[in-house]
Amino acid sequence: MRELRLAIAQSSGALEGPEERIGWLERKLKDLSSHKVDVLVLPELFLTGYNKGKKLLEWAEANDGPYAKRISALCKEFNVAIQYGFPEKLGGKLYNSATCFDASGRCLNIHRKLILPPGFEGDHFEAGQGCNIFELGDFKVATLICYDAEFPETFRHIATQGVELVLVPTALGAQWDVVAKKLIPTRAFENGIYVAYANQAGQEGDMNYLGASCIIAPNGDELARAGQEEEIIVATLQGDAVQKAQERLPYLSDVKRIRITGMSGFEPNCE
Repeated sequence: MRELRLAIAQSSGALEGPEERIGWLERKLKDLSSHKVDVLVLPELFLTGYNKGKKLLEWAEANDGPYAKRISALCKEFNVAIQYGFPEKLGGKLYNSATCFDASGRCLNIHRKLILPPGFEGDHFEAGQGCNIFELGDFKVATLICYDAEFPETFRHIATQGVELVLVPTALGAQWDVVAKKLIPTRAFENGIYVAYANQAGQEGDMNYLGASCIIAPNGDELARAGQEEEIIVATLQGDAVQKAQERLPYLSDVKRIRITGMSGFEPNCE
């Protein structure tokens, strides 16, 4: 039976800068060592914090930068895959990115946020292009960052490519509880796939995070849900649950029968 033991580390917004955050991560990995976790998912811009203004550029790095190498080393030390968010320098531009290293420290994937919400992010980042499908254990996986996941079109597209698990790092404010508590479970249910939604908690400057990170099953059920404080949640994903959900409610095949004049699709060019 295909299984994947997945954890989300809901970090505190009060952590200041990459050094403090990597130190926090190392302590949490020690705490998790007895749980035999396969993959740990961290929030959007975990490496630096989200609400940091110009410091994002100061702390930004390439995907193979010094901080990335340290997290890669932690993957090897603790025998766990890690996905984390960070500000990425690439070709003179800045991206809101998330990278995933496997348990050997090898980079499996990097996702650059596709859709930037108005305001802060549009002023700091470039929009990414496309997303990749990669494997964790025997699961086909893709990443969407925060606002990316709030569009049904992005989820539907990657689900029709055979993705079974979507990792969603986010920095969701407390005023948007409908996203974490209703929209994300709906995305899992309407596609018959797992979703791991990793948020921050507490206060960061003038921003108050919701917390409420969650691991959602393909039938829309909550396998684990965090509260409003720093917390780690863990769940075991079963590969056959995806097939059962999609056979019971064949949304992915039946949607092809929909024909609406003038309707255009959104395709983020996943491979």
